[in-house]
Amino acid sequence: MLIRSTWTLTTKETAVIPRSYCLELVKQLHQQMGLEIGTEQIPSTTFSGLLGYYTSSQDFYSFLPNETYQLSLSGLTENSSKAIANLDLSNSLEFLGAKFIVSDRQKEITSYDRLYTELVAEEPEPIRYFSLKFLSPTSFSSQGSYLPLPVPSLMLRSWLEKWNHFAPIYLGGDELVSYLSQAIRIKRHRLQTRNFQIHRGYVTGFTGSIDLQLPYKVEPLIANVAHLLIQYAAFSGTGMKTRLGMGQTITCSDK
Repeated sequence: MLIRSTWTLTTKETAVIPRSYCLELVKQLHQQMGLEIGTEQIPSTTFSGLLGYYTSSQDFYSFLPNETYQLSLSGLTENSSKAIANLDLSNSLEFLGAKFIVSDRQKEITSYDRLYTELVAEEPEPIRYFSLKFLSPTSFSSQGSYLPLPVPSLMLRSWLEKWNHFAPIYLGGDELVSYLSQAIRIKRHRLQTRNFQIHRGYVTGFTGSIDLQLPYKVEPLIANVAHLLIQYAAFSGTGMKTRLGMGQTITCSDK
């Protein structure tokens, strides 16, 4: 089971919370779901933080009345997905002295078997052009530092590592990443850097959108595996610290 659950939130008055709120909020939500945090080598949940328009001043964010915000949680295992599906925020979400009203909830539910069957096993006509949006700061740990760039090999490795760890179907390893990263091309991008606060430090990430293209020389099976990984990114997130609010990714594709 895979789930991506998104709540729509509003606030009746300006909510001022610390820039580092994500850690406290994700701890609170995991406690409500009965899930441990920090014990998994590869996290089985992803978290978006609050997405929408806000202002910032020194160490605080201000979330405004009459604005709409979204909060997403995704589960990558049966256990975490069921916990997210059963999470009941009732009519409001309160943390760090702020109160948000829950106005809507949407759930996208699928499974590893279903994704693999529909996108690979049934041999659909390959999709070779993909659009991705990175909603929260996205970065990669590379050679002892942070790299806030959508490098194809790093994105692919991020998605493949989680798929191979949690899915019952193994897709491939370094050879697949190497082949696809050499073939895939970034056709367009609109990116900006943003800092993401964790504890007392910051990680620099990127947000924005990119378009990727696979050439026709890439055989259909491999193109479909690439499509599968890109669609999986909507659940797994991209890059580092996806459990804490980084790397939220949504995708759309066209032939």
